Amino acid sequence: MKLLRALLVVQSLHHVSALTLDVGSTASIKKAAKALADSAMRYYDGDKPGSTPGLLPAAGEFNWWEAGALFGQMVEYWYYTGDSTYNDMTKQALVFQAGPSANYEPENQTRTEGNDDQAFWAFAAMSAAEFNFPNPDPKEPQYLALAQAVFNRQASRWDDKHCGGGLRWQFNPLNNGWMEKNAISNGCFFQLAARLARYTKNATYAQWADKTYNWIAHSPLMSPQYDIYDNIPFTETGCDGPIGQIQWTYNVGSLIAGAAYMYNHTNGSPAWKERLSGLLNSTGRVFFPQQYGGQILVEYACEPRENCNKDQRSFKGYLARWLAVAAQMAPYTRDRIMPWLQKSAQAAANVCTGDPSNVVCGRKWYEAKDDGTRDIGNQMTALSIVQSNLILNVRPPSDVHSGSSTGDPGAGNGGLTKPTDWEATRVMMKADKAGAWILTVFLLAAAGGWGWFLVSEGDEFEKGGFARQYEGSRWHVGVGHRY
Repeated sequence: MKLLRALLVVQSLHHVSALTLDVGSTASIKKAAKALADSAMRYYDGDKPGSTPGLLPAAGEFNWWEAGALFGQMVEYWYYTGDSTYNDMTKQALVFQAGPSANYEPENQTRTEGNDDQAFWAFAAMSAAEFNFPNPDPKEPQYLALAQAVFNRQASRWDDKHCGGGLRWQFNPLNNGWMEKNAISNGCFFQLAARLARYTKNATYAQWADKTYNWIAHSPLMSPQYDIYDNIPFTETGCDGPIGQIQWTYNVGSLIAGAAYMYNHTNGSPAWKERLSGLLNSTGRVFFPQQYGGQILVEYACEPRENCNKDQRSFKGYLARWLAVAAQMAPYTRDRIMPWLQKSAQAAANVCTGDPSNVVCGRKWYEAKDDGTRDIGNQMTALSIVQSNLILNVRPPSDVHSGSSTGDPGAGNGGLTKPTDWEATRVMMKADKAGAWILTVFLLAAAGGWGWFLVSEGDEFEKGGFARQYEGSRWHVGVGHRY
């Protein structure tokens, strides 16, 4: 018994040392980011003999996209800290997983890959181009061309025949999700178009960004209060499936980043400022809830209920990364965003335990203790929120004039095509869409547990809010789940 007690005491001591973080100190942030980067990359063995570069081992069929997100994060880690420890394996992963057609459609992922999965690898390549990450060998696919290839592939999948536009969740008809249009696939396509517009200065990308945002804004995926819902199932005869009302951090985050890039690209367009402000208002209401202090990021749909699946465990890391982008691309947002990043980073550090050589982190930052959960998603989210606090210390993303990555506007087995006019192609609905949102509000309010969606916030971002017209809809209102 004495030996057992001694072991328990040793084990307890081993897990009490929290990650040290001073968000006011660049050196402290970099040191904490280093520990978290090391802990995240312990999940990866693709650089070892016999392993596949770019894949996370034994993590299930839906893990390919998360590997893309991880390597995008490692590009950012180098950008923020200057630490090149993981550059070679990151470069290897980005090139290898591009596949034989250099468009992030590798043959071993055809049964599971969706538009959103592909986009996360494109984001990693786009970040590498924007941050002047060390380029691959000239004979290998180049970062900017890879991002352009994905954009061209997805632009060719734009579907005007169902729901008046947008991308399907899946692009393989055999996959579940072929008959859905969801927020993350369209939000990612919008963001990629916006980033390419800013980088290349090519107006066609900006036109696609406008078109995609307009479609999202006039669909049930976005409420008049800029809340972003998850998905719309549809049939060959109409978009009459129940709307997936759940809100996830990465859905609104994808739009925040895209709107911030467009704000920057248009030199502070009032329209993009209003849209970005509206999205930030929604983010504050839903994902920084007052019941947890109002400044700590929470994946509200699953963390309090302790039922986040393996995908959802990393979602809030992407919102953290994209909030940082907004603070950099749209300086007027900094007073709103930086306290969120600082308070959340400190809270995340407080639930990281272990010794300095093996930091492990809990999932729920709003609790003052480690909840004991262990997952690469936990490590990725902690790294994202911590290193995002360096955003104001780094240079802005490069563009065609200052970047070194080689592009190809015709990459992806197709050329860069101009979008058709959105107003001319969208479906004009008969019923009053405003009435549909009144019904939505009623149903959500009646749902009790979903009442948190309806909390309003009055602050300077609400003034002069972006007014939108709704022409009508046949959408049915319901509470659905993507996963």
